[in-house]
Amino acid sequence: MLPDPNSLYGPLDPAPDAGYENAPPRMGFFTDTSVCIGCKACEVACKEWNGVPESGLDLLGMSYDNTGALTANSWRHVAFIEQPRPAGHGAAPADVLGAPVDADAARPVDGGPQFLGMPGAQPPGRGTGVEERTDFRWLMMSDVCKHCTHAACLDVCPTGSLFRTEFGTVVVQEDICNGCGYCISACPYGVIDQRKDDGRAWKCTLCYDRLGAGMTPACAQACPTESIQYGPLEELRVRAAARVATLHERGVPEARLYGHDPNDGVGGDGAFFLLLDEPEVYGLPPDPVVTTRDLPKMWKRAGLAALAMAAATVAAFVGGSS
Repeated sequence: MLPDPNSLYGPLDPAPDAGYENAPPRMGFFTDTSVCIGCKACEVACKEWNGVPESGLDLLGMSYDNTGALTANSWRHVAFIEQPRPAGHGAAPADVLGAPVDADAARPVDGGPQFLGMPGAQPPGRGTGVEERTDFRWLMMSDVCKHCTHAACLDVCPTGSLFRTEFGTVVVQEDICNGCGYCISACPYGVIDQRKDDGRAWKCTLCYDRLGAGMTPACAQACPTESIQYGPLEELRVRAAARVATLHERGVPEARLYGHDPNDGVGGDGAFFLLLDEPEVYGLPPDPVVTTRDLPKMWKRAGLAALAMAAATVAAFVGGSS
């Protein structure tokens, strides 16, 4: 069997590839953003269980999302994305004064107030249909480390601080991390971060200590809407495909899965998502690729170049002596 072109090593089953015999099924997260209510219970539960330091009160001034991003002190991040209805789903919104709206910036061109819809006796769109809705909508998404099948952070770590677990997840051993930062630049999703006070790398462990005890990760346990679902990865993929089909039947054609495909540039993610818009809207790369994919070719070309230079040098000396 030929190695996958998107990885330095091995097949698509990460735990056996890492040397585990009789490994349990690969476990992961399926995050259904269509039912996320932005309560941030997952963020709090993650911090409480894992002893993650508080992030401080950071009023960004542009959103109710005051976590901002995944960091060394935020292993779960609930993104708040305010936007008008997508193109093709009703007219572009206007503010209460009738000012035009910049759809890209999701705000009136003149900076005036935004019309968010008047209270009603029924859910928005129930009387007119989804095509006629003109109000703004919230997109909320609980982001986390993707626990890639082909994890570049593992490839570049010089100390073995990052390791693959028997559940197929990727964990950082902070007591071995030397703070080199190679894993940070290697991650195609920008997940891993260093703490300013000690320089070591930190990220989601998918609650490895809880998995070994047969428990559900803290974030999934705390989620009140089951937006975060935990279980065997293959079962989650089947469940996610059924959910997308249901949303399409209910008039939500923009629903799509992200990170579920084992044939993508990272071999599929151990934590994948149902999105209601393009990945870029959520700050996700549209086509992630393991950053160490081309290293073998690069080293091969560098070696050939070095041999060519050595041969040219020898030829020059031989020719000069004669």
